[in-house]
Amino acid sequence: MEQPVMDDVADSACEKAVVLLVDDEASILNSLRRLLRGQPYDVLLAESGAQALELLEQQPVNLVISDARMPGMDGATLLAQVHQRFPGTLRILLTGYADMATITKAINDGQIHRYISKPWNDEEMLVTVRQALALQHSESERRRLEALTQAQNQQLKVLNASLEQRVAARTAELQQTADMLDLAYEELKHSYVTGTEVFSLLANLRLPKPKQTNRQVIELIRVYCTRHGLDEASRRDLTMAAALYNIGKMSWTDSMLTCPVDLLPHTERDLYRSYPKQSESLVMTLEPMKEAAQLILHHQERWDGSGFPDHLKGEAIPLGARWLKLAVDFIELQRGLVLERQMNSDEALMYIRKYAGKLYDPALVEDFVNVCAEFLSDVTLADPTVQALGTRDLAAGMVLVRNLNADNGMLLLNAGKVLSTALVEKLIAFEQMEGGKYSVFVRVPEGAVT
Repeated sequence: MEQPVMDDVADSACEKAVVLLVDDEASILNSLRRLLRGQPYDVLLAESGAQALELLEQQPVNLVISDARMPGMDGATLLAQVHQRFPGTLRILLTGYADMATITKAINDGQIHRYISKPWNDEEMLVTVRQALALQHSESERRRLEALTQAQNQQLKVLNASLEQRVAARTAELQQTADMLDLAYEELKHSYVTGTEVFSLLANLRLPKPKQTNRQVIELIRVYCTRHGLDEASRRDLTMAAALYNIGKMSWTDSMLTCPVDLLPHTERDLYRSYPKQSESLVMTLEPMKEAAQLILHHQERWDGSGFPDHLKGEAIPLGARWLKLAVDFIELQRGLVLERQMNSDEALMYIRKYAGKLYDPALVEDFVNVCAEFLSDVTLADPTVQALGTRDLAAGMVLVRNLNADNGMLLLNAGKVLSTALVEKLIAFEQMEGGKYSVFVRVPEGAVT
């Protein structure tokens, strides 16, 4: 943008100024021409005002120096004509008389640059001409640069408007791309959830069906997420953790996979305690599973700090990991993977209640019981009229709400049975004979005291 300006200045500097001398006396014209001969000007001569105007019509002239008194058209009249028709041409009046009327007319009508008296001083004349032409050149440059600045400003306005349009279009394009990437990323994360569930089902094929847990843990976690209105990210992390919490067990032997924890040999306890860390290490490199990996790592921590792998205590355990432990233990207790005896759902919840504040966050346990009651139709502990009693606490009129089985699996009484005194005594005797201890789930009649 700057180079054309420099070129114009150079061209202007190289052009010679044109000076027009007007006088009816040839001797005056010759004297002035000789004075200006060594200067960098092109000099034109005219012996009348009419001839001067003809020359001005033919070519541009920078400066007109006119005698005041000439026949036909005097100098003041000529310079007034020059001012009207060629306003860019500078005007100097040369007068040999103190004729104030002529000078006033030249100043008012011709707006002359200066007037010089005859006889003139050569040096003063040269200085006057140089200054006049320098002023003209300066003014010309000012106008040219002003016009150039206006043109450039207009061009900048056009460019700015175009730039704003391009920026707006590019911004919209980038936003659309970002939205598409966000959508693709969300789809990818959703695909990870689906993929983890499918993989967990495949991994579970190593276990006999009665020992499979992941599907039930996932469904229980989903009920919890819905009940508590968890956001999409938390729901996704918990679901993926539920799907792959035990993936670290897949390197175990078949016998170890199906063995209850309390029956594991001492030599296998360390391997068991390493499975959360092993599970976490298998999934932590996957970006969408980083948060889920942390829940997997800490789902066997205990509220009292006795868990593993890091012995976290209380609220230092991530909330999602505390909930995952409740869900995992609830399902695994019923599959016989924690204790030798498989529990029913109510017995598993009784176990969890018993160890609230030791293994589990006590503030979460009753909420978990209610979620399980919503998840499973056979959970009765959420009903305040249902109690789990020992045989010696039973009374006539109580109604069995769950089947009662002996330790060997034999059905003793069906759900719905109304207990009588005789039946209670038989249950006590059978328990003594078997050497066991039964928890009997009954609905206590209104007003009864237990």
